[in-house]
Amino acid sequence: MVDFSLGKSEHFYEDYPIGNYQCKLICGGIKPPARLGECVQRNMKRNGSRSCMTRKTRFGSRERDWLKGDTQRGCVCLYGGTVDPQPPASGTQASSTPQTDLQLVLCSTSTTVEELCAQKKGHALYVQLHGDLVRRLDPSERPLQMVYDYLASMGYADPVRVQQEAANSDLSCLIRFYSERPVNADQQERTLLKGVFSVRKGKTQLHKWAERQVILCGTCLIVASVKDSLTGKMHILPLVGGKVEEVKRRQHCLMFSSAGSQAQTYFVNFDTLADYQRWHRQASKVVSQTVSLVDLSCYSLEAVPEYLFYSQDITHLNLRHNFMSLQGPGGLLNLPRFSQLKSLNLSHNRLGVFPECVCEILTLTELNLSCNSLHAIPLQIGNLQSLQTLSLDGNHLSSLPDEMGGLFQLNSLGLSFNSFSHVPAVLERLSVVDKLAMAGNRVESLDLCTLVRMSHLKNIDLRLNGLRWVKSENLEVVSQVTQLDLRDNCLESLDLGSVCNLETLHCQRNQLGTLTLSGFTLRMLHASSNRLTTVNIYPVPNQLTHMDLSQNLLEYLPDWVCDCRKIEMLDITRNLLSELPSRLLNSLSLRKLLTGYNRLQRVPELLDHVPLEALDLQHNMLAELPESLFLKALNLKYLNVSANALESIPPSSQSEESLSTLQELYLTENNLSENCGALLIGHQNLRILHIAYNQLLSFPASKLSKLELLEELNLSGNNLKTIPSTVSSCKRLHTLIAHSNHISVFPEILNLPEIKLVDLSCNELTEIQLPDSLPATLQELDLTGNSSLMLEHKTLNLFSHITTLKLDQKSTTTAGDSLSASSPWKHGYSEMSGQRNKLCVSVLAVDHFRDSVEACYGIFDGDRNEEVPRLLQCTMGDVLCEELQHSSVDSVYMCNTFLTSHRKLGMAGQKLGASGLLCYIHHETSDPGASFSLTVANVGTCQAVLCRNGQPVPLSKVYSLENCTEEMERVKVSKAIITEDNKVSGVTCCSRLLGCSYLSPWVLPKPWVHTEPLCSQDEFLILGNRALFERVSYQEAVCTVQAVRDPRAAAKKLCSLAQSYGCKDNIGAVVVSLHIGEDSCTCEPPVTTTEPRGPAPAPVPAPVIPGPSDPATNLSSSSGIVTEFSSETSASEIGSEAGSTASDEHPSSGTVTRPERRCSLHPATTLCGLFQQQPSSTTFSSNQSDNGLDSDDEAPLEGVISNGSKLEVEVDIHCCAFQLRSGLHESSKDLDFEKRGFDHPGGKMRRQNSVVVSATNGCLLAVCGREIADLKKSPSTSSLFGKKLSNGSVVAPEDSHNLIEVALEAPKKKSGYFTAPAQQDPEDQLIVPPSLEQEVREQDRDWHSFGSPPPPPPVAYEGNQRV
Repeated sequence: MVDFSLGKSEHFYEDYPIGNYQCKLICGGIKPPARLGECVQRNMKRNGSRSCMTRKTRFGSRERDWLKGDTQRGCVCLYGGTVDPQPPASGTQASSTPQTDLQLVLCSTSTTVEELCAQKKGHALYVQLHGDLVRRLDPSERPLQMVYDYLASMGYADPVRVQQEAANSDLSCLIRFYSERPVNADQQERTLLKGVFSVRKGKTQLHKWAERQVILCGTCLIVASVKDSLTGKMHILPLVGGKVEEVKRRQHCLMFSSAGSQAQTYFVNFDTLADYQRWHRQASKVVSQTVSLVDLSCYSLEAVPEYLFYSQDITHLNLRHNFMSLQGPGGLLNLPRFSQLKSLNLSHNRLGVFPECVCEILTLTELNLSCNSLHAIPLQIGNLQSLQTLSLDGNHLSSLPDEMGGLFQLNSLGLSFNSFSHVPAVLERLSVVDKLAMAGNRVESLDLCTLVRMSHLKNIDLRLNGLRWVKSENLEVVSQVTQLDLRDNCLESLDLGSVCNLETLHCQRNQLGTLTLSGFTLRMLHASSNRLTTVNIYPVPNQLTHMDLSQNLLEYLPDWVCDCRKIEMLDITRNLLSELPSRLLNSLSLRKLLTGYNRLQRVPELLDHVPLEALDLQHNMLAELPESLFLKALNLKYLNVSANALESIPPSSQSEESLSTLQELYLTENNLSENCGALLIGHQNLRILHIAYNQLLSFPASKLSKLELLEELNLSGNNLKTIPSTVSSCKRLHTLIAHSNHISVFPEILNLPEIKLVDLSCNELTEIQLPDSLPATLQELDLTGNSSLMLEHKTLNLFSHITTLKLDQKSTTTAGDSLSASSPWKHGYSEMSGQRNKLCVSVLAVDHFRDSVEACYGIFDGDRNEEVPRLLQCTMGDVLCEELQHSSVDSVYMCNTFLTSHRKLGMAGQKLGASGLLCYIHHETSDPGASFSLTVANVGTCQAVLCRNGQPVPLSKVYSLENCTEEMERVKVSKAIITEDNKVSGVTCCSRLLGCSYLSPWVLPKPWVHTEPLCSQDEFLILGNRALFERVSYQEAVCTVQAVRDPRAAAKKLCSLAQSYGCKDNIGAVVVSLHIGEDSCTCEPPVTTTEPRGPAPAPVPAPVIPGPSDPATNLSSSSGIVTEFSSETSASEIGSEAGSTASDEHPSSGTVTRPERRCSLHPATTLCGLFQQQPSSTTFSSNQSDNGLDSDDEAPLEGVISNGSKLEVEVDIHCCAFQLRSGLHESSKDLDFEKRGFDHPGGKMRRQNSVVVSATNGCLLAVCGREIADLKKSPSTSSLFGKKLSNGSVVAPEDSHNLIEVALEAPKKKSGYFTAPAQQDPEDQLIVPPSLEQEVREQDRDWHSFGSPPPPPPVAYEGNQRV
């Protein structure tokens, strides 16, 4: 074994061949064996804009040998400096693609930067994390060990896997090394511009044009006195407040003028238009400034440009997020040269030590040294007598020097997220400081007497400190404190009665049982998420305007609440209240009252007109509302009474004239009948009406026409048979949701000018009457669950422009239905965008996963981005399938699935991220015939709940800072800045995410993993995102699904309920019904017969998957993952593509034994598993208008639309098992066997081909292009390509697991969604694996001997025609 420590002084250099490359090996004091090498240099092709190697450029066998046997060996990829293309000179064309040289360096974890540079004769190495800043490595740093440490921090535990991941080229999107500093032309432009141009001074013609060196840096234009040298006199022209203008008399000429009465002017004539534009753009930014500010943040600088020191008028210098060093011409030691500098920002510079040279800049009034790993402050800080603002947040400080007490002008001091265990005593002398910012420290107790001595402090921020006691040893009054923030601590009681002038208190998310306050000046009280049973405030807080007491244990409201004269907002949701005081509801100041999730049985009558504008009474036990509600609350604009027991609603007025201003009304989940429709007409300003899941048999037509301003209408879950035609009077209606009814006639809504979304799923529609043209605004139409609906071809043509069209896949009874019926699970899902313009939630649903009776379900929530959820939806199933080949330990393969998916996000995952949850249902590996187990892994806020015996069983862990104490502590120890809304760096509330790699190590991709054995008492599984479970509790979700048999209808109901409960965000839900138990066993014993074998059964269609002829459109057959698909090909092209499964079973002869029929609960273990390609839905998108026809006289393919529309088809796919009764009757000379595309993991064979030869339990199934129509009719054999999100998102499937990279590179349509490359035509031939060639030939001869007719010839498609 070779030692790469290089600790000895003697070095040997020798050249050794590795593969086809010449390598150089460097070893300290050891003569290496001839086969080892260290540096492999290759010029590799960049993968588009992703700057990553393609799969084909990975290690060869020799390189793999180097990694074997020692996990401390590995490879570092060194990139050369990437030079952005310069603008083309006159008459020349510049390259548009930057070139990158890549070196593979074989080394060990002990190899240092100094040793690598000595071998390469280089000067330095640089590292870049997450595509962000580039840092020069210290000579003693070890690159490979850095990669190993990075992977370990992500969550990889196995040293062998760490070694493998470190050698993966995709990792360069997370951590990348450069052999020289990358050059960024845009960065250079904003930092420094220089060149030799023709210059003339002054506006008169007395001065002549001359060639001079011209520099634009900082706030000044610098003109040298000689042409090619900076020696001699330099002419400085300050530009702040000046002018830069175009000189029209000369081409490419600018006039630069300074400000003031004695302004100077220089004319500069540029050689090219590009130079002219670049200088004009940068100079315009400088002259527009009102202060002399230079912003050099996030430039990876080690020193400021030396020319910057000519700008002596600089007052504000921002060097945040760099790697500034002390030494050098532009280092920190030279910053005192700026004689007028007032503000200096050096945050996030990895300084480690406070730069004492900064204390020599006596003009400073503002200094920011946050996030620099500082442990101490030097005594020289006392020299900065003019300092007013000092930010030291995010360091490791535990004390402050006494010399800081001399900074008498200091009024703002930031000490948050340090290591202070007490309030520094020096603050007593800083009499001008009015805010104590010490969030995220370790102050466990606060003595109010300490605050008495600091009489200047008015605002105290001690959140996230682990604070346990706030006490006062005497009764001394604390009169100066007006604002106190104690959020996210460990307080069990809080007595602030001595803080007599307190105006605002934040004490959310503690463990408070009692709270005592002074009410003299109290204005705002935020005390949610505690254990409060009462709140004592004396005297009555007459200045109180806002109070939040939600999520506590209040059984009654204190009397003083009704006496508050200025209370405007009161939130008491999620308590134990059984009644509301009449005085509260009749308050003359209350405008917003939130009382949901309590035990209210009645609401008191309104005695007089009240200013109430918003009233939330959802999730109570109300049987009626006050009759005077709408008569007295004339300002009421929002009312939510969902999830009660209402049978009627009060009238809007006592006469025909109504003064109602109500705009949003939510009546979902009550017992309302159609009589309530007549009571709604008075609310003529109504914009949103949710009256879902009631007892409506109809909706009065004349009443609906009165709601002319209605924009959103939800009538789902009733017993409606029709929607009145008067809905066409609602000209502003953009959303109609009426799923889960008995509607048989399509409503007249397609004439509405603003209609965007129509959901009529789970109804009884039979036909659709359409106008001649549809509104251009229609984006989504959901018609799934209408089993009798038949759409004419003309109708489908009219739907061509709809972004998302959802239809059912038509089915016929087939031999595979028996297997479908015995499937132990069935799923349904729903996605709703809410009030957002895009859907950022994606669902993965595969009922038949891999090649056995397994299932895979997932949900991904990108919060505000749609890219990452779509990419995870496309790739994560394939990644799981691959990881299952390497490990059978649940915590290992699930964790590695998440980590690999995180890596494969590439550049998209650098700045964007998503919560993710993945569920895998499988047999125990040790006993395939045993019961099923459910393995769940998640990051972020997506959750899974199992219903067992009618009770919810949470299976996931919510990784948010508010819900997970250990994660909050981990993030604090990492010195992340947590903002007041509990978000890491103000970005996300989650501490675990897929993506957002730039927030590492604070936000990690390592998941929570849990395995739960399934039993017969398990009824169903619910998956949902944060928005769903914030509004719908686990128990309510379980009860909701129990009341709805259909999983799809149940998922839709969950989403509709969440919207009616007030959710405005994207909502996603997956419901998986489970039938795990011996009562569903359908096994049949084997049957033996001596009858001679008859003809082979008729060919049965097999799953259709893309062929291997086009790598850009292949989908891995190993997972059956739901993917998104968009293609420019026709339906015939799509239909002609096929995949295959194969078995090495040999047919028996003589006595025929029918194979034992096994159900999904007890799969046969002796046969090779059957592969099921199982997407839950698919989308086809095309710009062509062939309408799915092969010719003019043929019918369109059912379930396939390629006329420009995007179609979602719900399918349920199972593989059929057939017994073999005869051999194949076809001449072997007609078969063309190809050796490609095969994979043999674990002895199981999976295959993707353009034409199918499928052997299932010994039966050969030949599927040709002309059988595609029949294939698509069969639910037991259909297999489509992907899934279309309800927002129309499209991602191209890919052959390898690098699908994500293709999706990122795909051009975007006008709708902003990915478009896949066109598919290639399938080859006109049968594909048989090499291992089965002999067997097929023998069966072919047997077929001829029995005289069976040959199967129909294969059919291929070219363009839109059959050949």
